[in-house]
This record gives sequence, structure tokens and C-alpha cells, in this order.
Amino acid sequence: MAADDIAVRFRIKGKVQGVGYRAWAVERAEGLGLTGWIRNVSDGSVEVVAKGPKAVLEVFFAAAHAGPESSRVREVKHENVPADEAAALPPGFHAVATKRP
Repeated sequence: MAADDIAVRFRIKGKVQGVGYRAWAVERAEGLGLTGWIRNVSDGSVEVVAKGPKAVLEVFFAAAHAGPESSRVREVKHENVPADEAAALPPGFHAVATKRP
């Protein structure tokens, strides 16, 4: 993890599953050079853990509010990720399996 990198967990709620939100987010994150993952959550939301410079994460956060054209984002919450969890993120940005209860 670069010295100025931080990691943030986002929870996106609304019409965000079955509308291409994950593929859209992977494309945006890769384009911004972020590291991390995105997955559907069984409650209908989408969860993202993204790592990169704070300014770049702010751009991603703003984009997450819009999402792809077919989505309807109602809410985006975020929290910092502990350094040990951030350090364990593999390279690249990927869609991963749905989180089940």
C-alpha cells in the first residue's frame, strides 16, 4: 500500500443488482487505478472495498452515487477499512461472490 493510499468500504443501496452495477464499477475503478473488489449482498445492496489515493477515492465515491444508467442509487455509505485488511487486498479490482448471511 502506497504511503498516501487509504482503503474505504462502500455500501450502495437502491436498484443496484441485476443492472450492470458491478461491471460498471469494476470498469470505473480500473480506470482510476484503484485496487479492491465489489460484490452483491443478499439484502439487495452492493458492497465495495476500494484502495487508492484519497482524491481518487473521492472521484469514485461521487461516481458511485450515479452508477450506470439502468441503476437507481438511493444511498451510498462509506467507512474506512483497517490497515491490515487494506494491506491484504490482492492487486487489481474484481467482482467477487455474493455475500450471504
